[in-house]
Amino acid sequence: MKQLTVSQDRGVTTLTLDAPENRNALSAQLVNGLAQALAECGKDSGVRAVVLTHSGPTFSAGADLKEPPNPYGFVALLRQLVELPKPVVARIDGHVRAGGLGLVGACDIALASAGSDFAFTEVRLGVAPAVISLPLLPRLEPRAAARYYLTGERFDAARAAEMGLVTEAAEDVDEALASVLGALRKGSPQGLAEAKALATARVLETFDRDAEDFVQRSASLFASKEAREGMTAFFERRDPAWVL
Repeated sequence: MKQLTVSQDRGVTTLTLDAPENRNALSAQLVNGLAQALAECGKDSGVRAVVLTHSGPTFSAGADLKEPPNPYGFVALLRQLVELPKPVVARIDGHVRAGGLGLVGACDIALASAGSDFAFTEVRLGVAPAVISLPLLPRLEPRAAARYYLTGERFDAARAAEMGLVTEAAEDVDEALASVLGALRKGSPQGLAEAKALATARVLETFDRDAEDFVQRSASLFASKEAREGMTAFFERRDPAWVL
């Protein structure tokens, strides 16, 4: 099944999450496909920038609970986005949930349409946004992170921009993207790579320090009794037992 579409235009490679029937959930296949495509972008001297976008109304619903990616593989993908010596721009026009927010956080620039919405839904399944915290916590306003990590509430693109999750909430996301790509095409490959390295240094420090701990924490949570109840309730379309 095709889950990723790749296209090129004037030095920009666009990677489109293309499994709308599954709300672009992060399956092992999709994570592996993204990693391979990014590796090819990194080696291609003709690629000046990468755009990460989606088909359908959902950017990504988070981990595919039926075919979840290996947590180490997902951490490697997030780090690959951060370390890629080319700027990566997320183009969002829809819903983003759970692990999908990790992809957004790992991108250098994130542009979201005004109608997009976001939620850290992990707590409602009996787990926590552990692995995705690696790229997110260095970027997010702490009070906002605490609120939305704990409540699982939905928030809009304007709030996402205020808290540092996205770069801009745009009325016309494609117009905003064209402006950003026009600017990136004027940058030298060396200049872009070195500027990105400066901007991502704190994020990579977090990976170096916390990746193993966060992966182990995530694995423990997903194996827990509460997580099994949360996921069963999700598939059965009912409230989990702890809801008051």
